[in-house]
Amino acid sequence: MMSYTRQTAIVTGGSGGIGAAIVARLKTDGFRTIVLDLSPPEFEADKYYQIDLSDAEATHELCSEIADNENVNCLVNNVGIVKPALLEDVSLADFDTLMHVNLRPSIICTQAFLPKMKQLGGGRIVMNTSRVTKGKSERTLYSATKGAAQSMARTWALELGHHKVTVNCVAPGPIATDAFWKNNPPDAPNTLEIIENVPVKRLGTGEDVANAVSFFCAPQAGFVTGQTLFVCGGVTVG
Repeated sequence: MMSYTRQTAIVTGGSGGIGAAIVARLKTDGFRTIVLDLSPPEFEADKYYQIDLSDAEATHELCSEIADNENVNCLVNNVGIVKPALLEDVSLADFDTLMHVNLRPSIICTQAFLPKMKQLGGGRIVMNTSRVTKGKSERTLYSATKGAAQSMARTWALELGHHKVTVNCVAPGPIATDAFWKNNPPDAPNTLEIIENVPVKRLGTGEDVANAVSFFCAPQAGFVTGQTLFVCGGVTVG
């Protein structure tokens, strides 16, 4: 018997890019949506809280407050930043920054909202990771954080399955967001090569990623947990 129903979804880093597309899709699916981010959302969520998710104490306080007042049974750990660098140029300061933005908020938010998910009879946790976990030049730190997130998700899936809380990852490949264009100028040879090497011969969209997130967040997805779905146009196949 299905006990999990769509109630309130939290999307970290949900103000722009892939995050905004996820918020729009989950709202269309019937979730009440709440965005946690530094800047106001591009797509109108039901609620928005301005928060620096790298601030552990502030994030914990805000999530605890939300958990006391909202029936949050869906959490999309989406927030993430990239600091491209060859191995020789990797900065330990950037290591701390990426770990504190890309990874630590997932733990803080999940711990905050998990009790309510259990109380409500189930929940959905989705990690937005990346195809860079398969390997990509200049992504030492980014791939480290996203690989760690996928490993955590598998561990959490084992721990939380009996509570009817599923934990899965969506791993985007090249997606045409502002962040992508910032690191890959449109007319640069490397950018053209990236697009040419995508089997479906196009970049992905935020909506492509949101579609996968929507699947994992659906009541019908209760028998799918601990998985990573690559939304990459076939890049990871060969």
